[in-house]
Formats: sequence, C-alpha cells, structure tokens
Amino acid sequence: MSSVPPSPSLSPPPRSRTAASPAAGSADSGHPPGTGPRVADRPPSPLGARHLRLVLCLAPLLLAGGWAAANRPVMYEGVRRLLAADPWWLLAGAGLTVLNCVAASCVRQGALPDRLPPGLLLASQFAAGAANHVLPGGLGAHAVTLRFLRGRGVPAARATASIGLYSVAKSGAKTVVLLVFLAASPAWRRLGDLVPDGQTVVPVVCVTGGVVAAAGVLLRVVRPLWRPVTGLLRTALADAREVHTRPARVVALWGGAVAMPLVQGTTLACVGAALGLELPWTHVVLAYLAAGTAVGAVPAPGGLAVDAALGWTLVAFGSPPALAAATVIGYRMLTDWVPLLPGSLLLSALIRAKVL
Repeated sequence: MSSVPPSPSLSPPPRSRTAASPAAGSADSGHPPGTGPRVADRPPSPLGARHLRLVLCLAPLLLAGGWAAANRPVMYEGVRRLLAADPWWLLAGAGLTVLNCVAASCVRQGALPDRLPPGLLLASQFAAGAANHVLPGGLGAHAVTLRFLRGRGVPAARATASIGLYSVAKSGAKTVVLLVFLAASPAWRRLGDLVPDGQTVVPVVCVTGGVVAAAGVLLRVVRPLWRPVTGLLRTALADAREVHTRPARVVALWGGAVAMPLVQGTTLACVGAALGLELPWTHVVLAYLAAGTAVGAVPAPGGLAVDAALGWTLVAFGSPPALAAATVIGYRMLTDWVPLLPGSLLLSALIRAKVL
C-alpha cells in the first residue's frame, strides 16, 4: 500500500515579527491598538533640559540686576561716600569679608561627619551670599548649601540635619560672644533705650509661644508629618554626637561659629574707621552683636531689619545719625553689594557645572 501524504496544516504559517501589522505590534507592546508608545516612555528632550539649565544660570544675574535697579539711590549714596573714604580701611574690610566666607565654610564642614572638598565648599559659601538676597532669613544660603551637599552624595536627611546644626551653632556662639561683650564693656547701659517695653514684648512672646504650640499640635495630629520629623531629629542627634567625638570637627564647628560674629563686627569697625566713625572697636562690635541678635530672626531679605537696628544702635552709642547711616550703607555695600555680582557669576557657573 502506498502511504498517504500528510495533509497540509489548516493553521496559517507563523508571521515574522517584522511583518506584524501595526495593530498586532501595538497589542504585543502592551498599548491599545492604533496607539503608539506612551509619552512617559520616550526619553526626555535634551533641548528642554538645556533651556532649564540656562534659565537657572541666568536667574541670579537677572535678580542681581533688578535689585540694583530698584535701589539706585542707596547704591549712589553708598558709592559716593565710599569713594571719599580711607581705601586702606576698606581694603582691610574686604579681606575680612573673604575671611568670613572661610569661617562659614569651617562651620559647614564641622557640622557634617562627611569629608567635603575645601575648594568647592568655599565657592559654594561665596555663591550662597548672592542667594541670600533672594530669600529671607538665610534661606537662600541654606538652599544653595543643601544642593551642594546633595551633589556631593550626602543623604537628604544628613544634609538637612547639618544645616540645623550649623544654625544652632551659629546662633548659640553669637549669643555667647554677646554676653561676653556685655560683661566686659560698660557700654551696654546705653542699650537700655533700645530695649522694647512690656507692651511690645508680651505680644511677641505670646505669638511665638502660639506658633510653637501650634507646630507641636500639628505634628501630633497630622501623622504623615510625625515620622519624617522624628527621623530627621534622630539623624541630627546622631550626627551631632558623631561630630563632637572628632576634635577637628569640634574646632571647625565652634571655632568658626565664634569667629563669624567677631569678623563681621570687625568689618563694620573697619568701614566706620574709613568713614571717620569715632567709636571704639568694642562699642562697634557690641552694636553689631546687639542689633543682629535682637532682629536677626526677622524675615527680611538682605538683612534690611538688621541694618535699621544697627543704625539706631550706633546712634545710641554716640555716633551722628548721618555718619551711622553711612557706616551701615558702607558695611552693606562691602559685605553684600560688592560681592553680589561675582557671587552671582560663581553661582551661575556652579549651576552650569552641575555642582549645584
């Protein structure tokens, strides 16, 4: 018997993937028929990232130019008086301004267990001075420092905890230095006229206590806030204990924190000497410490509240009002306005180099 050839299969031959229809391809890829891939699956456009980086680089320069244009009379008066001042005292004040950035860098390093590159850390603190003119209460400098620490690979919790330790050390050391000056100088009696009376102190204390109590109740009621806040506090306490077991970190943290108000007050004394302010160095530094401690927490960009209190304090110590105002303007120009343009350029360069 002759064998019967097998009958051909009724199923169609397998289709190659390249010849698949668009509908089948869409079904294989997990998308509905007739639709392409989702937008989220497409790679981000490099052109949009480049434009965003360019905007971030130019923003500090535009803000600096706008601030200068909005404060033309102040800029003119400060420049006019500084042109007639003693240049050697101003040069000494400029050197102390740079030294203040070095002291701030020491405090930043002392507040963190991780090792940071000294050059980039100093550059970030110099650039942070320009950012302080945008956000009040030192938030601009903290934001720049936070971006710098995150770029160096520091975890977010540890970076935030280091900023908190920096703030605590800075304010605590400034208060201790103020108390030492009050105990050593009899000029503190002249500050009695500047102390607010009870009608002003009581509402401020009540508002402060109410804010603290509301924050505590909010943390206890809103459960999603309780865990991250307590985690941050645990990280801060652990890092504080660790840095205080290292002598180098302790010296950098507290030595820099004590040096910062002394350097800033000495800078003010140099500007006053350049303009002919006839007050002792101890009085000028005490005036700076008292004014900064009294209204340093007022959320005003660029230290405007501190400048107003500083002018009144110098007048209380015996300075003529016009000379006190010129000293404050010269101090602000030397420490903030003159470094504003190079600080903005450096901030833009750090952003462009992806350091921030």
